Amino acid sequence: MTTRTRGRRGVGRQVLRGLVAVDVALAVHAAVNGALLRTPAADPPATDDRVRVVVPARDEAHQIGGCLDALAAQTGVAHLQVVVVDDGSTDSTADLARDRGATVLPADPPRDGWLGKPNACAQGAAGAADVDVLVFVDADVRLAPHAVAAAVHLLRAHDLDLVSPWPRQLAVTPAERLVQPLQQWLWATLLPLRAAERSPRPSLAAANGQFLVVDRAAYERAGGHGAVRDEVLEDIALLRAVKRAGGRGVVVDGSTLAATRMYEDWPALAAGYEKSLWAALGGSPAGSLAAAAALTALHVVPPLTGTRAGLVGYLAGVAGRAVTARRTGGRVWPDSLAHPLGVAVLDLLVVRSVLGRHRGTLRWRGRTLGR
Repeated sequence: MTTRTRGRRGVGRQVLRGLVAVDVALAVHAAVNGALLRTPAADPPATDDRVRVVVPARDEAHQIGGCLDALAAQTGVAHLQVVVVDDGSTDSTADLARDRGATVLPADPPRDGWLGKPNACAQGAAGAADVDVLVFVDADVRLAPHAVAAAVHLLRAHDLDLVSPWPRQLAVTPAERLVQPLQQWLWATLLPLRAAERSPRPSLAAANGQFLVVDRAAYERAGGHGAVRDEVLEDIALLRAVKRAGGRGVVVDGSTLAATRMYEDWPALAAGYEKSLWAALGGSPAGSLAAAAALTALHVVPPLTGTRAGLVGYLAGVAGRAVTARRTGGRVWPDSLAHPLGVAVLDLLVVRSVLGRHRGTLRWRGRTLGR
């Protein structure tokens, strides 16, 4: 073996040890965040806040009934309005919502520069001067009876302007089980929760528009959904807008408050992730590709080396995934053992998302998202 070859192997071992050290640190951080994640009360006090729930819905006839039934069963909220914004549905979404007594608002088509969901949410929140708290709920989310009261209590008890209770993500098919848990694993691993809650830095933000609770006055100071009109990740963008306006907000445990199954097969899952992954990981196509490369180096490469250090890196990744799943109501075993494969699939979706963004071929709910 030549000196040059030994030198290269030595450098490779050092790089691998560095990657494994990061893996271990991230797993420890996920465990710390699990302890710090704010948890809603199981029996929250009743709230006197006037609450409007906005449900943006486009072709949700198969979901809207269950969503509205859960909203009708809410307890501890004396003043509760429910507004369904019918975002150009071609099915019976609006009729089914009216049958359940909800106020249905037909959304005006998105104007130039607006995407569909921010447009629908903005119209649902309009004219809410008599409301204290706005709650945004997707039609495929099922709330527990105490969910709204518990979320509002978290908002007020910790002097926050926005809370994002992360729903329990139901995953059934292999593709779902590989990819869905990575959503919460990413913020649990990378985001310092207490610092994010206190910091005005917009970059320290994680949120989920499936269930979002915001003080109405803070929402208006931030510019509402008009401030994020062209954002494909309008939930994170809204939290960042709240922070820029001087507010405070953070992701919280929503596993006992809400549950949802986002996608039921691989084509739906791929389309759902590809529409936004180009911006989700690094804020831009280039940033997302760099983040995907880093995830590959940290969580896919080490176990492929077949070394003892690589095994430690693999186990650290599995530990971080397992800790997060247990804390957020996900399936722990055996799914966590497939963590490197899940990361590899996510990275593939990132590449496809960036390519779709470049080509202008990304579509969602029948609308082209543009370049």
